[in-house]
This record gives sequence, structure tokens and C-alpha cells, in this order.
Amino acid sequence: MGEMVSRRTALIAGGVTALGAVGVASCIVSSGRNDPQRGREKVPMPVSDLCFMTAVELARRLREKDVSAREVLEAHIKQIDRVNPKVNAIVTLVADKAREAAHRADERIAKGDEVGPLHGLPVAHKDLQETNGIRTTYGSLIYKDEVPTVDALLVERLRAAGAITVGKTNTPEFGAGSQTFNAVFGRTLNPYDLTKTCGGSSGGAAVALACGMVPLADGSDMGGSLRNPASFCNVVGLRPSPGRVPTWPYSTGWFTLAVDGPMARTVGDVALMLSALAGPDPRAPIAITEDGARFRRPLGRDFKGVRVAWSKGMGLPFDPVVRKAVEDQRTVFESLGCVVEEADPEGMADADEVFKTLRAWNYECTLSKEYAENKDKLKDTVVWNIEAGRNLTGQQIGRAEVLRTSLYHRVREFLNRYDFFVLPVVQVLPFDVKTDWPRQVSGVKMETYIDWMKSCYFISAIGNPALSVPCAFTPDGLPIGLQIVGRHQADWGVLQLGHAFEQATGLWKRRPPVLAA
Repeated sequence: MGEMVSRRTALIAGGVTALGAVGVASCIVSSGRNDPQRGREKVPMPVSDLCFMTAVELARRLREKDVSAREVLEAHIKQIDRVNPKVNAIVTLVADKAREAAHRADERIAKGDEVGPLHGLPVAHKDLQETNGIRTTYGSLIYKDEVPTVDALLVERLRAAGAITVGKTNTPEFGAGSQTFNAVFGRTLNPYDLTKTCGGSSGGAAVALACGMVPLADGSDMGGSLRNPASFCNVVGLRPSPGRVPTWPYSTGWFTLAVDGPMARTVGDVALMLSALAGPDPRAPIAITEDGARFRRPLGRDFKGVRVAWSKGMGLPFDPVVRKAVEDQRTVFESLGCVVEEADPEGMADADEVFKTLRAWNYECTLSKEYAENKDKLKDTVVWNIEAGRNLTGQQIGRAEVLRTSLYHRVREFLNRYDFFVLPVVQVLPFDVKTDWPRQVSGVKMETYIDWMKSCYFISAIGNPALSVPCAFTPDGLPIGLQIVGRHQADWGVLQLGHAFEQATGLWKRRPPVLAA
């Protein structure tokens, strides 16, 4: 939510196909021919197997030539063609570009070239990420026809790792808000209930994953945009430590509230994607120097005796159904060997002032040009954020930094006593897709369009890594996510605990009803 920063560059027209105008070829799930390099006949693989296979397994089969990149791509394009019109997750499709890339990927495998960890895997980019030669709108009428001439660093790294870009995923205007809708492409619907929101701002990414349109998707997170839609769509989203995934172009390069990161259907797939995204880059001044390859190691770990703080709610209102769903999973952590105690860090309420102040400051910094030249084309909440930033005093910004430092140290000391902090991802269930934002939570009035997301953005304010992992379903079949928060820059440990929980519950295997329609 609110991750958009100054990424606009000189732009050229052309080279892109809008999704509605694409004619998708019929799916080829297997060639049926003999493969002389393996000395055995290839076994046809159903479309659903390719579209819902884990990225880890799919990458292995691609390397071992059990399946070709072209076959994998065509299966996913067919899935996009079949399901996307029902949910509006992918808003720009570049099928022809992707086919060319898949052909080159197969040629490299045939020649025995060394390939990257994501070789041949289809991926979709959030429509806030600049993509060279592919339309990038930021969900804004101001940029509805813009086509960048550069790739964002995240896109560079995914392509370098062998991933194949299939298109762009929907987002609210400039990533503002956790409900995915905009004046360019409209609303993205929740595949578990088409009358509900998918969350945001990485909502298109979460829906594309849930529906088997791609095995991997990128997102971004200032106040919950990797975690909230993951929770609402039964997928996995990691808000990495600031600098873990370096960001460029970025006009406020030292800003740490907003991060880029991976989304997938399993924790293992998120870790695989993170291995390609992480690592230093001189263009990103806060980049963590640790190489990303460590995230390709096995995630298994013994959690006997590991201390977990089970949130008492941080003084926030929660829908009772959400609280009970998460509370019911406490026994899973205990069965893993964890020592679970109810506890919250002290003074988390300070995170509200910290987040809102620094967020407003960043909005004013990064969108002042759009405000000055095209205020009438901006949605009201974006205008509100920019104007809040313009009204800030130096004293207010300084106070926010002092409060944030104090809060960081309180949480650091808290996590010296506990290894992890567990709480709900979102305070509410997926709500009506026609409702821009909830006006109340459990009877408590929400003053602004982001107040219902405090369980996410309180964590953003402290800068610790946080993972949303599928936790439960309501009796009506709506997904609920659980949030695992780790120590400072302890992204690996968060992934390990999330993986253990995922293996114990198996909830990621449940597919949305829209697929059967």
C-alpha cells in the first residue's frame, strides 16, 4: 500500500498488447515426441499440473528437460485466457514477447548452457514496476499509455535469473490503499468470492498466483501490500527487510518504509524467488550486502524450544472471526516444538504516528509533480496523502524519526526474549469489492482509509521482516492469513518458520472456486 515512488523515466510508445486484444493460442501441454537427450518418451502433463506445480518443482523439471519452457508458458497463457476475464488480475499481457523468451530459454537448455534459478518460469510484474518496452501505468490515468525505456532493478534481476515476463498485474493508483481498483483497469476480484476484495496493493499479483496464471509474482509493501492480498487470497507474501531486495529507480533511496518483494503459492517458492532478488547493488544505498544464494538452501529446521510471542492484539480491534482463526493455529506452533507465550512489544501505538508521518512525507516527495500538474486526475486519497505531506513541519518529521528509533529498540529488546512474533495479517475479512475501505472494525470507527491496516503497518514502521502465510478459511470459504515477524534482518528464520507451519497445515493446496466455473 502506497509503495509508488518516482520511477518514471523517458518513455516510448508501442511494443505492448493490451490483455483484451490478445489472441491466445491453444495450449500445448506436451509435444508427445521422443526426447533423444533423455532417451525416453515424454509423458504428457495436464495443464492444471503445470499451472499449480510449485515453482521449485517446475524449475527442476525445466532444468532436467522433463518439460520445455514453451510448454510451461503456453499452459499459463491458456490459464490466463480462461480465468483472467473473471477476476481482472493481469492487466497487460505480452504473450508474443514471452513466447520469444521461452524459445530462447529452450535453446539455452538444449545447448547445455548454465541457466539461472528461475529459468523458464513465467512471472508477472506489479504495474508499479518499470518494464522496458511494456506499458507501465501505475494504475493512473496520468500514465495510462506510458511505456518505459528501462527495467526496474527487480525486473532486471528476475530476467537475469531466467524468469519469463508474461505481463503486468493490477494495483490501486500509485499503490495507494489495500483495495485493488483504479480508473484505468477497474477492480480486481477475489477468486474465492467474486463479490469480495482481493486486498492490495499487490492484489493483481495475489489473484494471478491463486488462479494458477503464474507460479511467481513480484509485489511491493509500504503498509501491508505484500501481506494483505496474500492473506485475502490464500497465497504467501514476504515483506523482506529494507534493503534485502534493492530498489531502483527510486527518488528517495534512503527511505525504508517501502520495500519490494516476492509472492508465490508456497514459502519455498517465495524463498526461491528471493534468492534471485536479494543481494547488493550500488544504485540502492540501503542494499544489504549478503548474497541471495543462501535463500536456495533447504528450509527445514528443528523448532524445539524456539520461543514465540503470540500477540495479544497490540490494542487493535480485530474481527472476532479473524482472531479465532489465528488463535486456533497456536497448537500447530506448539506441535512444532515452539514455546508459545502471549506477549506484545511495549508502546506499539507509537507506530501509528511514525508510519503516517513518514508515509505522508514520502508521498509529497515522490508525487509532487503529479499533484502540481494533474491534481484533477488523482484519486482523493492520493491527494489527501500528498497534502498531508505538504503540511508537515520539520519538527513533526524529526519527532517521527525519534519515535521510530525508540520503537525499534523496544522491539529489538522484545525479540531478544522471543525468536518470533506471531499475529494476524489483517484485522478484517475480505470485504465487499465495491467498498473502497472499511469504515469500522469490530465497532471501532476508522478515521482514514489506511487505519484498518494497522496490524500490517505497525510492523512496517519497525522495519523487521514479516511473512503472510495461509492460516485458515471461514465457513464461507474466505482465506485468512497469519503473520510471522522475525528479528532485525532475520528473513531466513521467518521463511523457515513459515515453511514449517505451511507443511503442518497444507492450506496452500486449496484452490479458489472461480477455477471450477
